Amino acid sequence: MNDFPDLDRIAYKAERAASRRLVRSEGLSAADALRRTLALAAGAQGLDALVAARSGQLAAQAARDLARAAEKAAANARRAARHDGQPSAWRGWFDGSARPNPGRCGIGALLSGPDGVRVEVAQPAGHGNSSEAEYRALIAVLEAAVTHGAHDLTLYGDSRVVIDDVNGPDLYAAPALAPYRARVLALLAALPDVRLRWVPRHKNTEADALSQRALGALPLDHNDASNDTTTAS
Repeated sequence: MNDFPDLDRIAYKAERAASRRLVRSEGLSAADALRRTLALAAGAQGLDALVAARSGQLAAQAARDLARAAEKAAANARRAARHDGQPSAWRGWFDGSARPNPGRCGIGALLSGPDGVRVEVAQPAGHGNSSEAEYRALIAVLEAAVTHGAHDLTLYGDSRVVIDDVNGPDLYAAPALAPYRARVLALLAALPDVRLRWVPRHKNTEADALSQRALGALPLDHNDASNDTTTAS
């Protein structure tokens, strides 16, 4: 009789349970009980054919698992390269604040490019809510990018509301923000190779400082709010 050291590996859960019952009822060894159970499962094809077929299935599954793991690792590497790898030629950050919310708006933006190009924006931006302030800040950095002929540009902001609104499909765009979104899309169309990325607030400190500078030293009360970092409902 052929020796099959991998029978437990190819056996199904129900077959292993059946072999354990054979051990208890007939006093067989675990190996003999499993061999008998699988021989019954194999039927006319024989245990050799069953072992070969299931071993092939396991090998194919292992190959698929390996391919998925490799693809996931490659995707993670691509994602890391976009955020932490070689920086794009141009980079920009934007942030908008409303004090209170809605209230007086201030916007901050920073654009950096080759050869030491650095553009800072810190200016009042009328009245509105925090999402409108964020959109106005994004428009300001995009206008600066158009003026300076930026390309291969990555923009970072900490407003999920605005970034999801711009990157999402038209169907789900926020109606109240439609004029701002239309202006942003028009500016993006004028710039080659632009990416818009969300970053947590602690990675957007320079733009935040510029937006706060635009608001000046106006004290906040407990109901004031600035820097929209919440997810749209």
